[in-house]
Amino acid sequence: MGCCLGTVLCCFGQAACSLCCACLPSVRSSLATRIAYLCLFLAGMILACIFMAPAVGEQLVKVDSLCKTIKPVLTLSGQSQNCENAAGVAKLFIGYPAVYRLCLGLACFFFLFMIIMINVQSSKDPRSKIQNGFWFFKILIVVGIVIGAFFIKDPKFESAWMVIGAIGAFLFILIQLILIVDFAHGWSANWLEKYDETKNRCWFVSLVIFAVLFYLFFIGIVVVLYVFYAKEDDCKINKFFVSINLIFCVVVSVVSCLPKIQQYNTHSGLLQSSFISMYVMYLTWSSMASGTNPNCNPQAICTLSTNQTSACVASTGSASQSFQTFGYDVVIPLVILLICVFYAGFSSSRNTAINKVRGCPTKEEAVKADSSPASVEDGSGGQNVWDDEDDVVTYSYTFFHFMFLLATLFIMMTLTHWYSPSTEQVTLNGSDAAVWVKIASSWVCLLIYFWSLIAPLVLKNRVFE
Repeated sequence: MGCCLGTVLCCFGQAACSLCCACLPSVRSSLATRIAYLCLFLAGMILACIFMAPAVGEQLVKVDSLCKTIKPVLTLSGQSQNCENAAGVAKLFIGYPAVYRLCLGLACFFFLFMIIMINVQSSKDPRSKIQNGFWFFKILIVVGIVIGAFFIKDPKFESAWMVIGAIGAFLFILIQLILIVDFAHGWSANWLEKYDETKNRCWFVSLVIFAVLFYLFFIGIVVVLYVFYAKEDDCKINKFFVSINLIFCVVVSVVSCLPKIQQYNTHSGLLQSSFISMYVMYLTWSSMASGTNPNCNPQAICTLSTNQTSACVASTGSASQSFQTFGYDVVIPLVILLICVFYAGFSSSRNTAINKVRGCPTKEEAVKADSSPASVEDGSGGQNVWDDEDDVVTYSYTFFHFMFLLATLFIMMTLTHWYSPSTEQVTLNGSDAAVWVKIASSWVCLLIYFWSLIAPLVLKNRVFE
């Protein structure tokens, strides 16, 4: 009982919380804190998905007493005129308006902590206590901001916030591209080093198998894009996108195998190229899936109503067809987002420059931080959470919250399909901006990877690790 009470009370103080279970191993406070923030982020993402689920709107409409129950709250926010029936209430609490306001609350929270945690160097800084503790008050702040966001009634809010969200989401895509290129290089280098050390051919065979597999996926995506997204005469722009990215991917694959490149970049090879090529073609597909021309987009997503109507009337002018709230163009980006957040928040890169930006410690500092004081017991019988940042923080607090801020905006834009809200606040209008943002990100990805290949050759006086 005392252990459980202590675990609850730690939410009100500066100490990092521990699970009330002695069988669990000791955990670093920095790791426990990052897991807690990740859980908060995941809770927000799940709630945003619930807001966009058509079933939620269908069930709210059936609750006739809903309007009467929350009418006092709507009166305070000046929205009581929308509370004529359950359907009117449902429009306020589901769909893109709810997602926009939920993500606004999360984004404000992470932005606030990003500013507060600037230049925190160690746990001796009083601000680190705020970072690692006081979880009850943090959750209270998030809930308060989100609730306050629902009181925003300015009709221009959605349009303005959509622009901010698009900018933030694009910045997250750029960081995501750097992380993916870094991951590809690290993966290949790690397996090549193990092959050189052990002389076990399994590592080399695994490299070949994965490279072939990725290239097969790459070819498959190219074929699908040509067949379904670029078959009509008015799909010239899609044909251009597929063709130019196919050429670029072939070029970087050839460059990665050139003897001169491998002389200065010993870990360069087809594994990275195949992985990057597959990802670039995925971005190409994602771009085309955001198009508003029904002849060039089988999914033809162009209009999403806040009452979660699952079908739109097809018309030549508006290019309206069926809509899927959680199609592949939503699920896949969210999965990639989670992988990148995990990679950025819980791992270290082989590249010292990237680690410096992320605030990761040097190898010597990491070894020192990992030396757990196993002999220290607090006598509580619960899990031991120990401070591993007494000398230096193990990650940049500011960059950590900056990543979650951009990830929140990316979730908002992904769930709403990068659409711009209409002036009536009823529908989301298709926009070709999403097409160009995503196709531009594929070119940036290729540019980053190409530069990572030739940089050691061009900058010979600089050491690349």
